[in-house]
Amino acid sequence: MLIAFNKPMNVLSQFTDEGQWPGLKHHIDVPDVYAAGRLDRDSEGLLILTDNGKAQARITSPKNAMPKTYFAMIEGTPQDDALEALRQGVTLKDGPTRPAMVDEVPAPEWLWPRVPPVRVRKTVPDAWLRLTITEGRNRQVRRMCAHVGLPVLRLIRWQVGDWTLEGLAPGDWRVL
Repeated sequence: MLIAFNKPMNVLSQFTDEGQWPGLKHHIDVPDVYAAGRLDRDSEGLLILTDNGKAQARITSPKNAMPKTYFAMIEGTPQDDALEALRQGVTLKDGPTRPAMVDEVPAPEWLWPRVPPVRVRKTVPDAWLRLTITEGRNRQVRRMCAHVGLPVLRLIRWQVGDWTLEGLAPGDWRVL
C-alpha cells in the first residue's frame, strides 16, 4: 500500500507525538504504514507512507536518486549566479550536493494559506523557486538556499517521483 499525505506545517513525520508537536496519528488511521522518508516539522507537502519495506527503500535510497520537487518561498530576489550555483551543486558542511534543477516561478496557484502565516517584511522582497533534487539530506533545500543567500520562508514538497500533491488539501491523504 502507498499513501500520499499532504503534511501540514508543525506536524511530525512520525506517528508518535513529541512535546507540543502532533504526529501522523492525528491525520492517518491506517495500521502498519510508515513514512518513506521525512519532511521537517516546519515544512509542508507530500509525504509518502507505505507498508512495504522494498517500496520504502526504493523511495528513500540515495542510489535510486528519486527526484523530489519543492516550492520554496525565499527572502530576497534570486540572482542568476545564486540559481546557477544551485544548478551546479553547492558544498555544504556535510559535503557537496548533487546539482538541483531550479527556476524562479510565480507563487503557485494551488497554494493554501499557511497556519501560522509566513512573516513578511515590507522592506525585503520575497520570491518563489521550484527546485528538484535527487537527494534527501537533513534540511537540504533550506541549507542549499541559505548557502547562496536566499533564506527559505516557506517550503512545500510538491512531488516525489511521479506522485504529486494535486487535489490534496493540507491534512488529507489518498491511497495511490
